[in-house]
Amino acid sequence: MRSSYLFTSESVSEGHPDKVCDRISDAIVDEFIRADPMARVAAETLTTTNRVVIAGEVRGPDSVTHDRLIELTRAAIKDIGYAQSGFHWENAEIECYLHRQSVDIAQGVDSSGDKDEGAGDQGIMFGFACTETKALMPAPIYYSHRILHDLAAVRHDGTEPGLGPDAKSQVTLSYENGKPVRAASVVVSTQHDESLSQEDVREIVRPYVEKALPDGWMCDDGQFYVNPTGRFVIGGPDGDAGLTGRKIIVDTYGGAAPHGGGAFSGKDPSKVDRSAAYAARYLAKNVVAAGLSDRCTIQLSYAIGVAKPLSVYVDLHGQGTIEESKLEAVLQDIMNLSPRGIREHLKLNNPIYERTAAYGHFGREPDADGGFSWEKTDLIDSLRSAI
Repeated sequence: MRSSYLFTSESVSEGHPDKVCDRISDAIVDEFIRADPMARVAAETLTTTNRVVIAGEVRGPDSVTHDRLIELTRAAIKDIGYAQSGFHWENAEIECYLHRQSVDIAQGVDSSGDKDEGAGDQGIMFGFACTETKALMPAPIYYSHRILHDLAAVRHDGTEPGLGPDAKSQVTLSYENGKPVRAASVVVSTQHDESLSQEDVREIVRPYVEKALPDGWMCDDGQFYVNPTGRFVIGGPDGDAGLTGRKIIVDTYGGAAPHGGGAFSGKDPSKVDRSAAYAARYLAKNVVAAGLSDRCTIQLSYAIGVAKPLSVYVDLHGQGTIEESKLEAVLQDIMNLSPRGIREHLKLNNPIYERTAAYGHFGREPDADGGFSWEKTDLIDSLRSAI
C-alpha cells in the first residue's frame, strides 16, 4: 500500500437530480413498509424539467394508492426546496406506473414450510471501515458529505437564502505515511440566486468548507474552486435528468473501497443489494471499533432464492490482529447473515429509508427510532469474546 498520495471523493446534495429520485424512491419504500412491514418494493424514479415518472414492482396493501404516492412525491420535492419555474413541487407532472411484483420472483424469495426466506436477487455486496475519521469512514467522502450537509442546513434555515438545492462537492486529500493530513484541493458547485456573482458564492461557501474540514486542513486559495463554470442558476432536474441509483459510490465509500454494483434506494430490505451491504458495513465497522484492525473490507455474496450467503470474505489489509479466515467464521457465528437474519438483527422492516437518500448511507449517527442501525458498534464485546 502506498504511503504518500492524493485521493479524491465527491458528494452530491439532496437537490442533485439523481438524489431527488433516490429521495422519492425511498419515500415510497417507507410508505409501503409503514402500511405493511413485509411489503416488497422496487421503485425507480426519473426526473426532468417539471416531470417525474415512477415505475417498478411492489407487493403491499391496496391502501397505498398511486394518488398517495404522488402526494408523497410532491412533499419530498417541496421539502428539498424546489419551487422553481423549471421544477416545482406543486406544478410538476407526476406519473406513477408501479405494478404488482412478479410471482416468479415471489416464489423464490418468500418463506414457505421449511424453506427460509431467500435473497431477493443474486449479487455481491461490500462493507468497509477504517480509522481515518471518528465515524470510521474514509476521510475524503466523509468531508465531502459534511460540506454539503452544512450548506443545506443554512439554506433550509434561511441563513444563506441565495443558495439553491442542487450542489456537488469534491475533496482531494493529501496522505502521508498512509494518513490523511490536509486538503490538496476542494471543489464546490452550488446552485445560486441569479443576483449572486461567482465571487459572491465563493465567499458564502468558504467559511462552511473551512468549518467542515479539520483545523489547518484547508487547501491553498488557488486550489479552492467554487462554481468553476462561473454560473449555476439553472439546476436540479431542470438542468439535468435524474435517475434512482446513479450515485452508488457517493452513497458508500467514495471509491475508497469496492462496490458490488447494486443501488440501495427504492428497495425494501428483502433485497440484499441494500440489506446485505448494510450488514457488511455493520460488521466491518465493529471489527475496526473492536481494535482488530485499522481497516476492514468485507464481501458477501448471494443467490436469488437462497437464504445463506454463498461466501463471506474478509480483508484486513495487512493490519489485523487476527487471521482473516478465523474472523470469517466468527462473523457468521455472531450474526445470522440470511436476509431474514439481517432484517431482524438490524430491525430493517421499519420506515427508516427516506433519510438515507442524501449525504451517504454510512458514517451517520444511529437514530433512536432505528434509523442507521447498521452504524451501531454493539458487537464489540461479542467479537472480542469470540477470538
